[in-house]
Amino acid sequence: MQRMATAVRTFDFLVIGGGSGGLASARRAALLGAKAAVIEHGPIGGTCVNVGCVPKKVMFYTASMREALHDMKSYGFDVTLKKFDWAVIKKSRDAYINRLHGIYDRNLDKDGVTKIIGDAKFKPSENGSVVVDVGGESYTAKHVLIATGGRPIEAGVPGKELAMTSDGFFDLEELPRKIAVVGAGYIAVELAGILNALGSETSLLIRKDKVLRSFDSTLSNMITDEVVDSGIDLVRNTTVDKLVKEADGTVTVHVVRDGAKASLAGYSHVLWAIGRVPNTEIGLEHVGVKLDDRRNVQVDEFQNTTTPNIYALGDVAGKYLLTPVAIAAGRRLAHRLFDNQPNSKLDYENIPTVVFSHPTIGTIGLTEAEAKAKYGAENVRVYEAGLASMYFAVTERKQRSVVKMICLLPNEKVIGLHCLGLGSDEMLQGFAVAVKMGATKADFDNTVAIHPTAAEEVVTLKTAKKD
Repeated sequence: MQRMATAVRTFDFLVIGGGSGGLASARRAALLGAKAAVIEHGPIGGTCVNVGCVPKKVMFYTASMREALHDMKSYGFDVTLKKFDWAVIKKSRDAYINRLHGIYDRNLDKDGVTKIIGDAKFKPSENGSVVVDVGGESYTAKHVLIATGGRPIEAGVPGKELAMTSDGFFDLEELPRKIAVVGAGYIAVELAGILNALGSETSLLIRKDKVLRSFDSTLSNMITDEVVDSGIDLVRNTTVDKLVKEADGTVTVHVVRDGAKASLAGYSHVLWAIGRVPNTEIGLEHVGVKLDDRRNVQVDEFQNTTTPNIYALGDVAGKYLLTPVAIAAGRRLAHRLFDNQPNSKLDYENIPTVVFSHPTIGTIGLTEAEAKAKYGAENVRVYEAGLASMYFAVTERKQRSVVKMICLLPNEKVIGLHCLGLGSDEMLQGFAVAVKMGATKADFDNTVAIHPTAAEEVVTLKTAKKD
């Protein structure tokens, strides 16, 4: 008996990946009249909603409340710091994420986007069309978007299974008693800061001597000092050799530290935060989509891959791994494909970002080193001011703050702005608009300061930094 061919369901726009970028692009395409579908194998919302920025921000607020409790005595409140119940915030945080899932599903229905549940794989096609298989069902579209995101990397060392990744952090049922966080990037710094503030005995193991080394040197130096001052055990110049579970159930982390072997014992938990890898195991070889040397999908400035009518954006493309970037790129792509806007694309220059460290960091544009390398030191002028947030004026606990502005001569166009301190995460957004518009130092100077705020320092910088 001859087997009947499986029917292929056709769309105008087929999006693989129900994270922030994929959802934004599919919904915008549908609003523009396209027949759109999203394929997702896991919880809707992707990394950001489920194991990323959303639940992390909830935990950042939780940690910030613990810090505020310590400061209340200085403000005249008689507050006794009693037991912190991890289970309470986990329950309410998870319930919030579940509510978001419902909102996403309702928005897809409202906009007419079809939701397809399962693992997507490109498969060979006899007629050259692009066909995606999901659980034995076949789908095709004139335009296909790859928005599959990424996942945390595990270290390839013996005993690696004894540690969790940043994803596993959100599955914890209780506050770790003693934890080693391995990594020096923003995820490592954020999670170590949260755990330390909430009462975990926290070690942060880093390969070099500073955290956040890709950020401006002033920020990197200061946040490294703040990590130490906060009580985190910063273990520098260290690589993990292996993990060993002891008879008492604790984990010993065997390391190479400053060139010599050593061991760090007694950990109840170990967490890898050493980077992320793109999710590209979806049969791309069947459609000729090429990857770069880090296995990111190669794209041009319009999010085109090496195969016509297949696009990629977000973490899977390896460029600015930030939720708002994926959303913005996805919406612009939809307008290019379905709104007769052939030049619609995301401008990747001057993208602001924040680190929810303790204290927070806000940054946009070039670092001092990048600016001098690009334009020459003689063409760059740097303004910098250290300050103390007024919040800490009466507290025993102190945190430093800094504002740094990078200007391009001769007219002092602002090409970099970097802030560290309480409130930096919120205040940078408005200043980012000015930088994106090409504001000069004079434009900042001509803006009346709001007093008393930390943000006023950005418009009152006076003295240029001397090399």
